[in-house]
Amino acid sequence: MTDTIRDNEQQHLDLVLKELDKKIVETGTRISRAKDNLKEAEKGWQDIRVKFSDFNAVVETGASVHAQQQILAQRERDQSQAEVQMATLKKLQGRPYFARIDFIDQSDQAAQKETIYIGLASFADESGHFYVYDWRAPISSIYYDGALGKIDYQTPDGTQTADVKLKRQFEIADGVILTLFDTEEAVGDKLLLEALSSDSSTKMKSIVTTIQREQNRIIRDTDSDLLFVQGAAGSGKTAAVLQRIAYLLYRYRGKITSGQVVLFSPNQIFNDYVNEVLPDLGENNMIQMTFYQYANYRLPKIEVQTLAERFESENDPESVKMTDFKGSLPFFKAVRRYSEHIGRSGMSFRNLMFQGEIFFSSEEIAEIYYSFNSNYSLSQRLEATKQALLRKTMGRISSEMKKRWVDIAIENLAASDLELMLGDPDKREFESEKKERNELAKKIVREALKPVFRRIRRGIFMNPNKLFLGFLKAVPTLLSLDQFGIQPDEWSRACDRSAADLADGKLNLNDTAIYLYLFDLVNGHHGDRSIRFLFVDEVQDYTAFQLAFLKFSFPKAKFTLLGDLNQAIFTRTNASSLESAMYQLFDPDKSRTIKLTKTYRSTEQITDFTSALLTDSENIEAFAREGQKPQFIKGNAAANLVKILKDNLADELTTAIITKTAAQAKEVHEDLLQAGTASTLITLENQRLVPGTIVIPGYLAKGLEFDAVILWQVDNRNYSGENDRELLYTVASRAMHRLTILSDQEFSRLFNQVDEHLYEKI
Repeated sequence: MTDTIRDNEQQHLDLVLKELDKKIVETGTRISRAKDNLKEAEKGWQDIRVKFSDFNAVVETGASVHAQQQILAQRERDQSQAEVQMATLKKLQGRPYFARIDFIDQSDQAAQKETIYIGLASFADESGHFYVYDWRAPISSIYYDGALGKIDYQTPDGTQTADVKLKRQFEIADGVILTLFDTEEAVGDKLLLEALSSDSSTKMKSIVTTIQREQNRIIRDTDSDLLFVQGAAGSGKTAAVLQRIAYLLYRYRGKITSGQVVLFSPNQIFNDYVNEVLPDLGENNMIQMTFYQYANYRLPKIEVQTLAERFESENDPESVKMTDFKGSLPFFKAVRRYSEHIGRSGMSFRNLMFQGEIFFSSEEIAEIYYSFNSNYSLSQRLEATKQALLRKTMGRISSEMKKRWVDIAIENLAASDLELMLGDPDKREFESEKKERNELAKKIVREALKPVFRRIRRGIFMNPNKLFLGFLKAVPTLLSLDQFGIQPDEWSRACDRSAADLADGKLNLNDTAIYLYLFDLVNGHHGDRSIRFLFVDEVQDYTAFQLAFLKFSFPKAKFTLLGDLNQAIFTRTNASSLESAMYQLFDPDKSRTIKLTKTYRSTEQITDFTSALLTDSENIEAFAREGQKPQFIKGNAAANLVKILKDNLADELTTAIITKTAAQAKEVHEDLLQAGTASTLITLENQRLVPGTIVIPGYLAKGLEFDAVILWQVDNRNYSGENDRELLYTVASRAMHRLTILSDQEFSRLFNQVDEHLYEKI
């Protein structure tokens, strides 16, 4: 790159920064003025005279109040808009753009070459001249989508074509161009390599400056009802999807808000890890939750199985078989068939109690429920039952008034209670004591019956626990157990376990989705229709049933599912069957799969090693970033661990010691404390990542990345069967620059298939 080009670009940058500084000053003045105007408007309340002398005076007062509210609202909007603009301008300050493209618009025969600069947000002057275009603008897509030459890109008006003549990339800091280079690719390897070689952080970073072509396809897809992103570990799928959310909020500005976008993430640590990406791009965060949190919110009185409990239990062959069975689409359809059967018989109710006695028996409620026309839907039948019970309760007030408990209540009333119930003694007008007693009795009975009325209105007379267990017992009549390789006695034991869990007020995560789906069908719940886009990260750890339940629960949402079918550590479902289920749930014509096979997180040596752990996977392509081979160190793991941590600390690397279980993580942390080595133990989802050394079980490390990773005690006790292969691949692929594998004993047999040239034995 010649000095003349660099000088010209620096001059242009100086011009943009000058205009930016001018705009910042103007916006600061606008904010001050808006604040003053708001204070002045707030004083306007003092001028409003409240008049109630006649109807016209009331109308006049109401009009004055309404006008004042509108003035205040406008002043608040003015201030808010100015503050948002200031935040955007500040974000551009010092580094307003990162790329330039020169192109000719092919739709205009007389078009001249245009030059645009691309940054985190748009910046234009009062005349409408754009100094910087937002990376999400339609025209910016051609920067990411390919080489020089003719490129099609999508706009709100349809497909447009541009003939790209130049792509130039910049590294700018504090208003100075550090490097610039021209490239034919979307993002040159030089810029990408520099970004990937940096150290890890406790917060995920935006990838706007290094978005790859395939990632850009993910980000800008607006046509698919289902977008499935299958990406190898470290392929940037999660980062791309976060940019996708930012793009959608930009694309549909004024039509959707961040509150209409939901991200289901693998755990709460991950939520904290990604929570700065959208704010850095000038957008509010979407709703973030885990499936566990969603289930826990829906079932506040039931203890839902946690992530740790899910990982560290139910790994025996019979439990795995039940997870696959209960998590299947046929099982999901069986729940709906059972709900249709309930319209004829089998609905479960509980007695409604009052004063320690049965007020409505479960049998009586069932008789009412099934007395309605068979054309009634389940929700209509339930509502009709509520109304019938409310009428019957009202009808029983008179009979309750004559009971002895009411006489006792009246006799025990204090004078203050009487005055509260009947008013001032001097103003009471009753024809007789009997009528006064009846009025008191009616008030006492109505007050006492309030809990009954409340339980009826809330549908608490229905017994969801009994209903759920009734469904489980009916499963052999709805599905062929043989077809799933399940024996009747195995299913009977599974039902007994679910019943025992419910008796203890608990549910495992598989049963939770079944319980909620059946409950919603019976109650006529149709899900949250306000959500427009729903994202599921680490989808390989979901069952087909859970995905179908989410689709039912968010019926208006377009789904983006992302994950790596090689990293399924919570489900044993065949990867192809899960993918097949996705396309059964959505219209195939509006479904799209994008595969990301190139991985950027790790060095080439670490990527080649982790890929070799897999027996049946897509080809994984490593990005050409050099580093040292993974190191295997056998014997005296505790002493070796301290030495490695000392070396990593000297190299300023953030290290994660990844164990298989939470119990092991606690032991390692205690040992490090005894050795005087600082570390942070993370075993709970609601903890936050911190700089330095952390000790964490594998199931909480999903989606995260670290400069260095040390795998603890990778022997045949901890990683022996094929079911552990995906977990071992997952935890090893967290490493960006350095991977060390420790064991006191022989290393796991899962390494037997790995070429010895891909690692070093120390």
